[in-house]
Amino acid sequence: MSPSATTKIHVTALDGIVNVNSLFTLALFLGLSQPISSSAASLVTDPSCAAASSTGEDFLVFHVYAFSSFLFSSLVALAIKQAIVLSDNSAADITSATNFAAAVVDNVLGPGYYESLVHVNLKALRLGTLISGLGSILGCGFLTLALVNLVQIKLGVLSCGSLYTVAAIAPLVTLVPLASIVYVFLLLHAFTR
Repeated sequence: MSPSATTKIHVTALDGIVNVNSLFTLALFLGLSQPISSSAASLVTDPSCAAASSTGEDFLVFHVYAFSSFLFSSLVALAIKQAIVLSDNSAADITSATNFAAAVVDNVLGPGYYESLVHVNLKALRLGTLISGLGSILGCGFLTLALVNLVQIKLGVLSCGSLYTVAAIAPLVTLVPLASIVYVFLLLHAFTR
């Protein structure tokens, strides 16, 4: 695989991380805009099954942790992407011999191909992508915990055994970790390539 293809794949992966983190951040803000402290916000009729105030505090704290994790992940991804762009711009200052090589490559492989070749430290690129991906995983974990607390606030605590609470939380705590495990394995696979 050519350096250009490798760099383009990494840039595409970094764009994907930033886009997904943006969607999750929007979900966080929507979640924070919901009233959680009033009794009208809860659907619980049995006072013994109502969530304690600590559940509401945990809801808010996990939202903040998730937001900071997604922001960290996005900033790392954007910094790596910016480093690639700066590296690409510094490659424009080339000598006449390199201009000749660029002309030959462009004639053989097509116009603009040579300019897309960027020299990037692949170890730093992989490490940065791994750190950014792990920030996204942490954010997903904190967002899951926040949603579990939201369900308990709205439908009653899990210890009461409400069918609606269990039905809302069960897919959340099974599907999100499963998707996270798949994401981690794919991230580690990309990290080693």
